[in-house]
Amino acid sequence: MLKDITIGQYFPGDSPLHRLDPRVKLLLATAYVVLLFMVKNPIGMLVGIFFLLFTYPLGKIPLNMIGKSLKPVIPVVLFTAILNMFFVTGEPVLDWWFITITREGISTAVLMSVRIICLIAGTSLMTYTTSPIALTDAIERLFSPLKRLKVPVHEVAMMMTIALRFIPTLLEETDKIMSAQKARGADLESGGLIKRAKALMPILIPLFVSAFRRADELAMAMECRCYQGGEGRTRMKQLHLSFRDLVAAAFMIACIFAVIGFNLWAPVLF
Repeated sequence: MLKDITIGQYFPGDSPLHRLDPRVKLLLATAYVVLLFMVKNPIGMLVGIFFLLFTYPLGKIPLNMIGKSLKPVIPVVLFTAILNMFFVTGEPVLDWWFITITREGISTAVLMSVRIICLIAGTSLMTYTTSPIALTDAIERLFSPLKRLKVPVHEVAMMMTIALRFIPTLLEETDKIMSAQKARGADLESGGLIKRAKALMPILIPLFVSAFRRADELAMAMECRCYQGGEGRTRMKQLHLSFRDLVAAAFMIACIFAVIGFNLWAPVLF
């Protein structure tokens, strides 16, 4: 299952989304998260779903990639749905023994599940279509005013990007270690919670060792290339806003206004 996790991966391409300014993509991803948390009814959530159905084909990202990225979070979605279904008070539709399921609980469970799925799919789209270097430049440019307050913006942006980039690498390394331990006879899938937790120790220790070794190799490679941070650094590719960036921003603003309109039209959940 670990090899199916695609969070943090970049898929090179030449789609309209790949050509967008990374600063705009970062802001659009933030705006999309805000949009999802603004939604108060299922009609408004349709706007968030429509956004994904429109942008994923536009970015030429295979739709099966959404399923792969969502597979690891399915337990979280189910757990959230169950909690909301059984603990949200309201008009009961099922009352048996100590189990009470309300109409509002079902509505909230569905809405929260869809919101988490859209949240993962929407934010993953940014990393699918933005290279780590472009993402570093975008973070650094957007937070550049903080340099006046002596905040090491470049270093922070570089650390965030490297951490994001290393997610698929560490997942691949974890999968290899688990396969190697299973080949040696390790039982990782049976027993209770405590037994499974103890069985993870032979995986976590070599994983930490491998992560530190990769970090050391990366630091050595950067020093060999005379990396000195962002001070005085020049860039081959300069970031410029274009007409397509304005169109993308206008599209997101239209979606946000649509959600606000639906919230005013139907302020209650159902």
